[in-house]
Amino acid sequence: MATTQTPQNIQGEKNWIGSVALIVGLSILLMAAAWFGYHFRQLAVQQKAIKEDYSLSNNITFGIFSVDRWGEKISAVVDRRVKGFNLTAQQKTEMRKEVEKELHGLVNKAVSEVTKPQKSLGGKLKKLAFNSFVDVDELHAQVPSFARTIVLKLTSPTSLKRLKNVATSKMDELEEQTYDRTDTTITTVERNIYRKYHVNSAPALDRLVNAKLAQIKKDSQQNALGMLACVAIALLMWLFLRKRAQLYVPFFVMSLLFAFVLLVVGVTAPIIEVDARLQSLEFGLLGDKIAFTNQVLFFQSKSILGIIGTLVEQPKPDAVLIGILLLVFVVVLPLLRIIARGIHVSCGHIFGGQKVLRFLAFDLGKWDMADVMVIGIAMTYIGLNGILKSQLSGLNIESGTLRTVTANNSALQLGFFVFVAYVIYAMALSLILKRIDEKNGPCQ
Repeated sequence: MATTQTPQNIQGEKNWIGSVALIVGLSILLMAAAWFGYHFRQLAVQQKAIKEDYSLSNNITFGIFSVDRWGEKISAVVDRRVKGFNLTAQQKTEMRKEVEKELHGLVNKAVSEVTKPQKSLGGKLKKLAFNSFVDVDELHAQVPSFARTIVLKLTSPTSLKRLKNVATSKMDELEEQTYDRTDTTITTVERNIYRKYHVNSAPALDRLVNAKLAQIKKDSQQNALGMLACVAIALLMWLFLRKRAQLYVPFFVMSLLFAFVLLVVGVTAPIIEVDARLQSLEFGLLGDKIAFTNQVLFFQSKSILGIIGTLVEQPKPDAVLIGILLLVFVVVLPLLRIIARGIHVSCGHIFGGQKVLRFLAFDLGKWDMADVMVIGIAMTYIGLNGILKSQLSGLNIESGTLRTVTANNSALQLGFFVFVAYVIYAMALSLILKRIDEKNGPCQ
């Protein structure tokens, strides 16, 4: 017997097909958003690890505050100066004049010693012999040739090489006597980091890190834009389907999953980065420069969960309490609201009644502090950035022999803007939920 197709059945079938098509389309969009969000978070974690390794290898403790580093650089300057030491013609002339002066003085001293009044017979005989056979003027006349011979001998390549070796060995001896306990630590850190990034020097590490960070920044921006584009498309679809009341429930439940993706990425990806550096320090020594570059004074990169974890790990009870409150009001309650909204809009039952469910879906918003967290992070960054700039400006020095330049690379990270996107999206869903609730009425 043939089944009669009533208008109600046809309409119901169309609604069912529309719901399935909507769920399939939104599922594809949701998977794309989740894929972009996963890769965005992985890139953020990778960027944080690279910056932490770089800040460790360039930490000021292992640079400006290391006696060994200063010893190496000073020794290098002295070696260059000693090995490059040569006397000019003017210097040789001045040296010859000084030698002549000293030789004339020695001749005069010797003559006065011999010709002074003698009391002993031997002394008188020596004086007589000296006066008879030695011409003092002739001795003085020979001084210039003696002085020239001495200077030529002292400034010969062999003699200069011997003098340079003596000076270098004394410098090496002084360097060995100055011991810094950080030397072993520096060597170990550098060896491990260089091995990790397959480089063999600090300049090579700088080039590699800069290239990696530039690529990560580009990829992170693309993934963030892809994720936010998926969410924006899902939100814009409400404008086109606002008159299809029969699709409200599946559409809203799927929309909540987009909010979940944004929330997870927003609380796990780094949101703020504090990076204070001594960009360069140049110190004049022996006409040469001793230079330190990219000395990291302080570096920290934290996500919301990272901030909470840091607070909870503190030994102070007030810090632990703040960490727990942040966890409850910024992470737990938003997740609970997402679940409650999904159950409420689908007319499910939880905790035995609709009152509790409506409280979680609507009234709990008064305790959801995600939007307050956004403002708090922004104000913290503004205040912290101002303090860092003020303090670092005092380290900028420009004098005759010393020049320092500081850099404040602190910045809000893309994770912060993802979290802001979640807050805005959650507000939009709240307005949509109120309209659905007004249109459909309370669940029976």
